[in-house]
Amino acid sequence: MRLRLISCEIFFREMCALIARSPHTIDVEFLPKGLHDVGTAEMHARLQAAIDRIDNTPYDAILLGYGLCNNGIVGLTSRERQLVVPRAHDCITLFMGNASRYMDYFETHPGVYFTTTGWIERGGADGELSQLALGKQLGFLQTYEEMVARYGEDNARYLQEELGNLTRHYRQFTFIEMGIEPDGSFEERTRQDAAGRGWTFEKVQGDLGLLRRLLDGQWDETEFLIVPPGFQIVAKYDEGIIAAEPAG
Repeated sequence: MRLRLISCEIFFREMCALIARSPHTIDVEFLPKGLHDVGTAEMHARLQAAIDRIDNTPYDAILLGYGLCNNGIVGLTSRERQLVVPRAHDCITLFMGNASRYMDYFETHPGVYFTTTGWIERGGADGELSQLALGKQLGFLQTYEEMVARYGEDNARYLQEELGNLTRHYRQFTFIEMGIEPDGSFEERTRQDAAGRGWTFEKVQGDLGLLRRLLDGQWDETEFLIVPPGFQIVAKYDEGIIAAEPAG
């Protein structure tokens, strides 16, 4: 098969390693991680534009390297080709290999913040996306001095306290080792970040299986949604997570 992959750059190293070993011909476009920070409507628009600008190459399917991601993929459709999407709420499921393993870990480790090579080296939104990010629009990415200048000292102090509350429930960094790391530097950076915050550190082994099956065309309906041409992705509040229905 000839496949087109549109993926979040958070999976850059993993996808490249798997594409090299896939039996299929795969053309790939990576989109910035910062899409997660610009809001659902903007993220959807950027993804739909990536689908729409695919040329007349006879692809058998368009693969999406995304989870539901705060409904950012809801409404995506292709007029001419089927879409194939993992059944996942977010990217951690794809790193862990399946949804049940992720949920088991999450339930026994409350307050955990996950990191991978992609989250570390591509975790910031740069350029245009930085300007569009919700945090930028609301002023959350400003320094304390910049907030004082803009809002006054009392309001700046209040905003800083509230922003601190957003991460207060976190107390552990978990590094997901995917087996594609060039050395131990990514793990060590997470370990140092945990120590600096007084958090617990843990390393777990990731699982490339779900991503491999996506790229290799092993699309079991329990793990993947196949969206026929002219249908769109919808969110479901059940174990299926997403479904397909006629577009528009």
